[in-house]
Amino acid sequence: MARTPPRFVPTLTEVVNPGHSGTAPAAAAPWSQEQLIHRIMQRIDLSLDRRLRETIATIVLEQTRTLGPQLRDEIELVVRQTVSQALSEELGTGAWLVKPEP
Repeated sequence: MARTPPRFVPTLTEVVNPGHSGTAPAAAAPWSQEQLIHRIMQRIDLSLDRRLRETIATIVLEQTRTLGPQLRDEIELVVRQTVSQALSEELGTGAWLVKPEP
């Protein structure tokens, strides 16, 4: 006695040979070579972008840590020179001897 299958049961549309290993043939690939290259480039782009950002952030942080003390020393030198020059100019004019009137 033959039963009718339910309405939404998938049916086999291909003949499967028992000698095949179960891999799909190359012609059945869902994308063309151009589409495949495009998809791979998108994946590489996202991955590369993330990795480059991480690497650049690490390098910038390391350089900032190294540069901090050097910058501090240079700024200190410039401030000392500027204050010394301003003080020398002020002492040279003798303006500091004159007391402002109340």
